[in-house]
Amino acid sequence: MKVPLLDLKAQYAAVRDEIRAVIEEVCDSQYFILGPNVEAFEEDIAAYCGTPHAVGVSSGTDALIVSLMAYGIGPGDEVITSTFTFFGTAGSIARVGAKPVLVDCCPNSFNIETEHIEAAITEKTKAVLPVDLFGQMADLQTIMEIARERNLVVIEDAAQSIGATHHNMKTGQYAHATVFSFFPSKNLGGFGDGGMIVTDDAELAEKCRALRMHGETKKYHHALIGGNFRLDALQAAILRVKLRYLDRWSAQRRRNAAYYDERFAGTPVVTPEVYDFNESIYNQYTVRIPGGRRDAVQAHLVESGIGCAVYYPIPLHLQECFAYLGGKPGDHPNAEAAAAEVLSLPIYPELNDEQKDAVVAAVLRACG
Repeated sequence: MKVPLLDLKAQYAAVRDEIRAVIEEVCDSQYFILGPNVEAFEEDIAAYCGTPHAVGVSSGTDALIVSLMAYGIGPGDEVITSTFTFFGTAGSIARVGAKPVLVDCCPNSFNIETEHIEAAITEKTKAVLPVDLFGQMADLQTIMEIARERNLVVIEDAAQSIGATHHNMKTGQYAHATVFSFFPSKNLGGFGDGGMIVTDDAELAEKCRALRMHGETKKYHHALIGGNFRLDALQAAILRVKLRYLDRWSAQRRRNAAYYDERFAGTPVVTPEVYDFNESIYNQYTVRIPGGRRDAVQAHLVESGIGCAVYYPIPLHLQECFAYLGGKPGDHPNAEAAAAEVLSLPIYPELNDEQKDAVVAAVLRACG
């Protein structure tokens, strides 16, 4: 049996009529950039996250860039983040001219290790940029305590964790600014790129709104130098429909994860660890295959028609473009070990038991 890593067609089939209807409305209105649909979606996201302000932008990466710009972070500044994450996290820091300070991840959650954050703080540190990897929030409670003590800004990269909780608080309720991605593969995914910044800081929200429009505060009056970071009305309209189903879809991902956890128990497969004080939305179900067997297991799954992927095969401190930071093998052993062992398996809500059993059987065959 073939099982894709992600089946967006199955999700679309369930909401097709609702989405087609709002697409028609947008087409009839001919209002394609920002406007009422974006404003309504911003209100929906703010309400969903329990935050006063939400600002729609063009992608998750642009949400990071705009947030950094809004805090005036640039050349001469340092921003601490994890070396085990998607490139856009550290890439955004570099894009605004600041220095990414890459630290190791926790071997269990794969999120940034808080003890390494404190060790990396210097007089140039302006912000911490934790990532909620694979759907589980980083230790934002501890990170915010560190930030308060050291007068640092915290920008949470929640591209993979919308709706996740940490000590019963949602993504968006801890950090000074939290950013989301609506890339199609996300739990809340659009029909293209899109992103959002949520915050309880009204002044920051207004600055982000200006920055997404070339720094415009009123028509043709530019108080800042921003960029074109606007969210399309079509994406907002589609995402408003999908948001109504998000909690249901995330709950099904958790049920699928529990199914896998039970069947992989007592095998060589190391299942994801979610801390008791967290609730994950399982943007990915990422296992570890120790003993140097990961690549062989991945090859077997591909041959068997089982979707899988490695997120991420090269930690950022070993990426060619970041060679100027001086990173070398051995600097961050947890991240390097994770990069050699992680494998993400199908976890999307529409999976049935037969498909999940096929995934489990193929993995265990490959593990011997």
